[in-house]
This record gives sequence, structure tokens and C-alpha cells, in this order.
Amino acid sequence: MQVGIHLPQYGRVSGPEAITRAARHAEELGFAGVWVSDHLVQPASQDYPSPYLFDPLVTLTWAAAVTRHVGLGTSVLVVPHHNPLELANTLASLDALSGGRLTVGVGVGWSAGEFAALGHEFANRGRRTDEALRLWRAVWSDDPVSFAGEFTSFEDLRVLPKPAHRIPLWIGGSGERALRRAVELGDGFQLIGVTPDEAKPLVERLRRDRPESEFRISLRTGWDPQGMDHDRIRAEREAYEAAGIDEVVAAPWRSDLDAWLRSMELLAGLVDLRPGPTVG
Repeated sequence: MQVGIHLPQYGRVSGPEAITRAARHAEELGFAGVWVSDHLVQPASQDYPSPYLFDPLVTLTWAAAVTRHVGLGTSVLVVPHHNPLELANTLASLDALSGGRLTVGVGVGWSAGEFAALGHEFANRGRRTDEALRLWRAVWSDDPVSFAGEFTSFEDLRVLPKPAHRIPLWIGGSGERALRRAVELGDGFQLIGVTPDEAKPLVERLRRDRPESEFRISLRTGWDPQGMDHDRIRAEREAYEAAGIDEVVAAPWRSDLDAWLRSMELLAGLVDLRPGPTVG
């Protein structure tokens, strides 16, 4: 099982030095990938996530520029907040510039207030996400390309550059539609905040329809050795692997850079950062 780490992209700890040092440290320590979250705006009445959040793809571009081989991932990109063609070009550009290191975790979003502020309909966000995933595969493969969808249609467009590799699309979520989206359109699935016992039936469900090893099942959790019992982290790591989880993405809770880097070091010593396939 691989282990990735969230970058200090949000809150008081975030900033250019923090992102640079954490990305380089992740590569030095052997983490499989560095990860970011996505929220464009946040209503003042909403208490999650931190309203101070660097743009995810700008952050990953910054991290790519200061590293050589660590994977780059979104956990998760809220697809219906964005123009799908614009995202297709941005994601392909990032993958090409980083040498094929990108994995895109995607989600449909949950905050109706964010959708209202951006002028997007909330009720159709699932359909728009499904269409965007199909659109990306089309424009990343063909040149020129035509596409006929419910929300976006075009003929004979050139969308360049192409990605450096087939960008894995991991579906985030927990509901029935997210599971079906992963089976039908995804290259993997990302669970968020579930226990090993809760993860096991979901993994079994996904593996029933997507048994191939290339289909990756990951989990985002709040492992932080400065705020959790170390034996608990070790036990959870073993239990998640036994449940069939391929990669865990840990998100430290620290609010200053030295503490964040120390949590990374402690976590690397607690879990087995085995060599193997990285994110991307």
C-alpha cells in the first residue's frame, strides 16, 4: 500500500515556502504523491474548509516545478465548478509539464452556497461531472476532436498539448452514484474518512465490477502522528491494506511549517513507504 501526503495548501501554514519545502520533503521521504484540495469560494457562514486556500492546480504546478518524480494529485477537484474545456487544457498542460505525474481525483461538490455564488446549478452537478469526464477522454485522445453533450458540444476543435500519459481519474464520494461513476468512467475511487471496517464492503463492491489492478482504490484520512496515537496509525495502516486499500492520503493538522514537516517525518517512520507505483 502506498502513502501520499496533503500539501500545506490551506490555513495559516500555507504559502510558497511551505508548499516548496513540503513537496521536496515528500519526495525525499518517499511519499507516493503530494495532494491538494479544491474550493473556489466559500460562503462566510460555512465553517469548512479553511477559506484561505491556494488554487489547487496552481499549487500542484508550483510543487511540480520544485520536484522531479513525486506524484501530483487532486483530492478532489470539484469538476462542475469549472469549465470542462478549460480544465481539460489546464490538466493536460500540468501533466505534460510535469512529465506525466498527474492523477485527478474528482468530485461533484456538496455546498449549494458555493454553486450559487459561481452561478452554477446545483441539481445537475452529477450529470455535468459525468459529461466532463467523457469530454476529457475525448479531447486528450483525438486531434481534432468533436463532442456532442448535454452541456457542451463542439466540432473539429484542437485542444493541445495532449497529456504526457493517460491521466488516471479517481472518483471521490460515498454514495451509490459515485460508486457507479467510478465503475463506468473512472480509473479508481477515493474514499474519505471511513474506518477499515467501513472501507471493506465498499472495496469489495468496487472490485466486483473493476477487478483489474490498474483500478486503484485510495483513502483520504487525517493521520497526524503529533495528534494521534502511533500504535493506532500502525494498526489502521495494516487494516486498510487488509481491506484492499491501495493508497492512503494523509492530511496533517499542523498550523506552522516546522510542525507540518515534523508530522511528515514521523509518519514516514510509522508507515512503510515502499517503493512501487506512484500516483500518476
